[in-house]
Amino acid sequence: MRLDKYLKLTRLIKRRTVANDACDAGKITVNGNVAKASYQVKVGDILEITLGTRTIKAQVTGLEEHVTRETAGEQYRILEE
Repeated sequence: MRLDKYLKLTRLIKRRTVANDACDAGKITVNGNVAKASYQVKVGDILEITLGTRTIKAQVTGLEEHVTRETAGEQYRILEE
């Protein structure tokens, strides 16, 4: 699954276009490397998202295509906030 789609489905970022822009600006890293929106996310990847002064570090635990609001939080585990 593409990184921008994953961020939107898990609701870590509200809109896919915002996720795409954040990737283009270098504000999202995967396993310590700056990632493009087209990066294929895998279970176990460590995402670091910097938006404004806030940084979130999360580990990918699931890659389901259809996620509800209630199950979105099960797709990742927050490591640092």
